[in-house]
Amino acid sequence: MAKRPTGHDVARLAGVSQTTVSLVFTGRSGISSATRERVLQAAAELGYRPNLAARSMRTHRTGRLAVVIPYTGLNLAHVLEGAVSTARDAGYAVEIVSLPDDGIDALLDSSEYEGVLSFSPVPAPREAAGEPATAFLVLSEFDAEMHATGAFSDAQPVVEMMERLAGLGHRRFLHLAGPASYPSAVARRDAYLATVDRLGLESLGVAATDWNGTAAKECVLALPGDAPPLAIIAANDTLAAGAVRGAVERGWSVPGDVSVTGWDDAPLSALFIPSLTTVFQDRRRLGAYSMRRLVAAVRGEGAPERETGLQKVVWRESTAPPRTR
Repeated sequence: MAKRPTGHDVARLAGVSQTTVSLVFTGRSGISSATRERVLQAAAELGYRPNLAARSMRTHRTGRLAVVIPYTGLNLAHVLEGAVSTARDAGYAVEIVSLPDDGIDALLDSSEYEGVLSFSPVPAPREAAGEPATAFLVLSEFDAEMHATGAFSDAQPVVEMMERLAGLGHRRFLHLAGPASYPSAVARRDAYLATVDRLGLESLGVAATDWNGTAAKECVLALPGDAPPLAIIAANDTLAAGAVRGAVERGWSVPGDVSVTGWDDAPLSALFIPSLTTVFQDRRRLGAYSMRRLVAAVRGEGAPERETGLQKVVWRESTAPPRTR
């Protein structure tokens, strides 16, 4: 069996002292960011993980962080992957927990965790007497009903897609919108309408749906026969798939007669025929950034630089210049 790497091995590879390695993994101040990065990189190369039990006895710190997730709804797999791997690289163990709305105070008072990161909006914890022992951070990308907000409600990709489609020659557009209870759906609808006005495009309307692909298909089936050439801006990939199905059932080619865009870059979107132009959201990077913020708070360090560019348009086969009729 291979020998488990030690802090001395990390110090040797990083070219620092054992004390420096210890300071990095206990979250102490006074270590430059360059030195900290060198130590963490050496630890990652060696597969080193600190002995949390020994560290807790020595420093009276648990080395444990908690991530709070909602009971139902959102698929947070990629966000959690980014958060957990970032915490482990920084020397922390992570536990995933679900809580009732009134459970956050008990979690923070338990002294089991040095920090708590919540992906589920929760009521503000009560004020602690004196300085709180547990750092607490609520992710701002989701509202109380786990609808996307923050960076993920930025609708600029709608503008980018419409500008490009207009540049390809499209003048007639349709928007398949999500429910008005979703901030992201409202933002995409508003961006669509503003871009129609700014570019002087023709809009066949905004069809509100409940993210239902069948409803999107019915919207396309109800269009007048002379609707093409047409560009459909769908608020997610499910609606886009329904739009493609409706177009095909009417004998319209995609993208010859109808160009279609989606949102979310669902796993199957690249395998559709035609493959779907959509918007990728980097949830793993969001999770990693959120955990870096929590770790910085636990260690009393300045917040990391804010992440940008979490969304980007992925251009595929479902968009093209309109066919001349």
